[in-house]
Parts: sequence; C-alpha cells; structure tokens
Amino acid sequence: MRVLIKRHIRGREVLAFFVLANLLYLLMIFVTIPQVTAYSGGMKLFDMMPLGYDLVYARNLLDTLGTNGRAVYLTLQLPVDMFYPLFSGIAYCLLMAWLFKKLNLIDKPAAYLCVIPLVAGMFDYLENFGIIAMITSYPAVSALQVSVVSIFSVIKSMLSAAFFTLLIVSLLVFLVKQTLTALKREHKP
Repeated sequence: MRVLIKRHIRGREVLAFFVLANLLYLLMIFVTIPQVTAYSGGMKLFDMMPLGYDLVYARNLLDTLGTNGRAVYLTLQLPVDMFYPLFSGIAYCLLMAWLFKKLNLIDKPAAYLCVIPLVAGMFDYLENFGIIAMITSYPAVSALQVSVVSIFSVIKSMLSAAFFTLLIVSLLVFLVKQTLTALKREHKP
C-alpha cells in the first residue's frame, strides 16, 4: 500500500483529487443535502450526525421526510455521496502522504496514518449502504439495523476528525519547518 501511495504523490495528482473531492463536497453541502433537508422539518440527516442516532430518531426522520423526501435522499443525495468517499479518501490520503514526504516521514511507520481517510471512506460507504437499506425497508426499520448504521456513522466521523487533526498538526509542522529553513538561509553569511 505504501508503494502505491508513494507512486501517486505528485502535486498535480494530489491537487486533482483534492479539487474533485471538494467540488463533490460543495455540491452536497449546497445542493443535495439542502434539497433533502427541505423535507426533514429541520431534523438533521443521518449523514450529518457525527454522534449517531437511535431507532426513535431514525423512524421520526424517515416519517418526517415522507415519500418525496425519502425519494430525494435515495436518488439525489446518496448517489453523489457514493462518489465522495472515493475521491475524498484518495485526495486526503495523497495530501497527507505529500506532507509526510516533505517532512521526511514517508518511509517511517507514521506514513501508515495516510490510510485513515481511506478507512473513513470505507465507513462512509457502509453508512451509505445502511441508509439505503433503512430507506428501502421503511417502515420496517429495525433497531439492529439503525444501531449498526449509526455505529458506521460514528466511526466515519471519529476517523475523519482524527485525520483532520493530524492534517492540521502536520501542516503546522511543515509550515514551521519551511519558515525555519527560510530564516536560516537569510542569516547565512
């Protein structure tokens, strides 16, 4: 896996995946999620609940969405969200690898942290498939089904939060290193 990642940490590839992932994210945030939320009566969608949800909440949301809201969730939001985990997982994996390369960490065990976005993406897919199952089995949504999908949502969110924390710390270390290097160059006689 490390060899595959190292082979693809060229700036243009990282940038291309980053742009694609964030265009999809903006599409979801400003178009598809608001269209589904218009049917939710102010309730948050499953995708937007990092701490999870229970059977009562799931049933209330699915009831409130109604037939049209569930259809929009299923045919508009979830298809876009089937592309996002792939592109964001690759983009952020490569971005972290690029930073680790700049920090001379790419050949260290710490480089395995680059796969966190890929694992988060895997749980995002599990969450999406679970949401599809809940919508298509409505009104026969079970407590076990909701619990499992909720766990996927929580794990996805925890991994994403861990990754973005790691990304910020790595970026700060990179910037400090760059600044110190520039200062040393300026002060050389």
